[in-house]
Amino acid sequence: MKHLAAILALTLLAVPAWAGGETPSSPDARVYFANLSDGDAVSSPVTVVFGLSGMGVAPSGTEKENTGHHHLLIDRPPLGEGEDGADELSNGLPADDNHLHFGGGQTEVTLDLSPGQHTLQLVLGDYGHVPHSTPVVSDVITITVE
Repeated sequence: MKHLAAILALTLLAVPAWAGGETPSSPDARVYFANLSDGDAVSSPVTVVFGLSGMGVAPSGTEKENTGHHHLLIDRPPLGEGEDGADELSNGLPADDNHLHFGGGQTEVTLDLSPGQHTLQLVLGDYGHVPHSTPVVSDVITITVE
């Protein structure tokens, strides 16, 4: 029994903190901001263009290999961190002012952001809004709205 507990503990340690849902992603997949960079100063309204390579975009509910749809995280900790970090990786991303869903397959959005600094991160979700088993996420960028 002790050996079983030790094996289970080692197995849990081997699972990466970034483990997402059950839908696999392409090992070459990359999501990024096509028109913004970390440190940019912009005016509101801000158009954010989503870039994706190595996978395709499909509306939520479309269960097709190597596809997903975009989610934009605004002014919150990076994916997997913070109060609901583990839940959002395995159960799906919430939908609120800090978690915008683009389940129609949209690849850009125009936002009214208040003056000041804002953080942005893109996350690709599968047909059920859950990050892939190896999550496809962008770097977190900080922009300043003037």
